[in-house]
Amino acid sequence: MRDRLVPALILAGGLSRRMGRDKASAGLGGRPMIVRIAERIRPQVTALAINAPEAFTAGIDLPLVPDTIAGHPGPLAGVLAGLRRAAAMTPGATHLLTVPADTPFLPLDLVARLEGAAAEPDQIVLSASAGQVHPVVALWPLSLADDLEVWLTEPENRKLQAFIARHPSLAVDFPLLATPAGKLDPFFNVNTPDDLATAERFLEVLGE
Repeated sequence: MRDRLVPALILAGGLSRRMGRDKASAGLGGRPMIVRIAERIRPQVTALAINAPEAFTAGIDLPLVPDTIAGHPGPLAGVLAGLRRAAAMTPGATHLLTVPADTPFLPLDLVARLEGAAAEPDQIVLSASAGQVHPVVALWPLSLADDLEVWLTEPENRKLQAFIARHPSLAVDFPLLATPAGKLDPFFNVNTPDDLATAERFLEVLGE
């Protein structure tokens, strides 16, 4: 049993323009992609919810945490909603894990490795692979909520990396996985129908 409380939020509030449909509910291996993501994350955390509009349905029974800022302002609005909910619903927690609803191969040791790398209480801990940082897969200090809320009052402040640059952060590198279908980035994300087909191929060779 983990000593620290780590609530988590799946960010599923995007518009999915390149997919042409809602990505989170897209079928992958016969089940909605978000269901597969929840199954990988749930054993690693103490609470799990979804950042999505109230009307969201994808065959999964998890609490919904809608944006508190109107107009689809991007993933930072979801992070803010999650930070506020975590502070209210998980007393004793210091950080929130966020993951996107389009990354079906997230590491099974994601939380342990991110937690283990954190050196300062106010540090954002980001995931990385193949030389690329994945800012949506991160541990966010709950203490950042007030600053983030003020930041988002300016319409031009929507970029994750710009907000992260305001605070201490570090990135934890995760290796690519060797599979019979080639190297798999554990943070491979499904943005298009072609990506979904690629994910299906990896799923098949992994036997998941």
